[in-house]
Amino acid sequence: MENKKVALITGVTGQDGSYLSEFLLEKGYDVHGIIRRSSVDYRERIAHLEGKPNFHLHYADMGDSMSLVKLVGKVQPTEIYNLAAQSHVQVSFDAPEFTADVDAVGVLRILEAVRTNHLESTCRIYQASTSELYGKVEEVPQNEKTPFHPYSPYAVAKLYGFWIIKEYREAYNMFCCSGILFNHESERRGETFVTRKITLAAARIAQGKQDCLYLGNLDSLRDWGYAKDYVECMWLILQHETPEDFVIATGVQHTVREFATLAFHHAGIELRWEGEGINEKGIDVKTGKVVVAVSEDFYRPTDVVNLWGDPTKAKNELGWNPQTTSFEQLVEIMVRNDMQKVAAEHVAGVMRTNLAEYLEKGLVK
Repeated sequence: MENKKVALITGVTGQDGSYLSEFLLEKGYDVHGIIRRSSVDYRERIAHLEGKPNFHLHYADMGDSMSLVKLVGKVQPTEIYNLAAQSHVQVSFDAPEFTADVDAVGVLRILEAVRTNHLESTCRIYQASTSELYGKVEEVPQNEKTPFHPYSPYAVAKLYGFWIIKEYREAYNMFCCSGILFNHESERRGETFVTRKITLAAARIAQGKQDCLYLGNLDSLRDWGYAKDYVECMWLILQHETPEDFVIATGVQHTVREFATLAFHHAGIELRWEGEGINEKGIDVKTGKVVVAVSEDFYRPTDVVNLWGDPTKAKNELGWNPQTTSFEQLVEIMVRNDMQKVAAEHVAGVMRTNLAEYLEKGLVK
């Protein structure tokens, strides 16, 4: 009988971690996830998986090497997916040291945990790398051979992670690889990321819960894919015959303005754009109201404006299809989810208000 595959996922509570957990459980893996101790529950993305017999959660921290060494020794994983990171580019300017500790040295701690437990020959490691490595891009589109020019503390930290994976692969003959992921979104994306910020705002504005959405550079170009599709490519990278690095992207590019236009369309609002730069505004064609405006608060000290991935290698060598979910379908999925979310929040709010009134009047005890 073939030994059961055992996966250890850091960042399991995140968007990618939740989708990857579902994907691996369907393939019959034992899935172990790392969570940090917190007094606030942040496990909503994986709550539906808790209680499944092959899904296990463990407390550890990317900043605590001893906790990682002990956990890797206990779990004896055959595959590790290092998805944990401080992954918000703007936040990395505000918290550069924390970003470096988790996103750079955290990768080293994982590698050393594997070596300390003598699992070099039996454990394959996937490192979640990022298109932000290309930063101030030197060629378009970007592939595995494009020079890196990181343009944020986040990207610089991730560059260390990329190179330390490559170094351990060559120095210790370990099967460790980086997936250079371009922007991947979903209905589970954090609400501070621009795509989810847009879809939530479109839903709230459409339902009268918000007046205006404020954004940064509308001309920024991104290669946006669906996170649910991207986790399949992460898995395929670790099933490949040889450890190699791959660009994970759709090969299609859009502006923030295009994303906003499509999101509002699916929320039932058609936008007309007027003005330029900081003065550009998105106007609701039907009402004439300004529903999107530009704010300097959302401009970064150094801004990456042109990310566009070339997934040819992943398509040819891994057989991965980057177009399983189109850009248009992705935006529609996200908006549909957020329209339901906002409507549910409204109903819950009404019920709370009514209950408060009943209690005040003594109608309910």
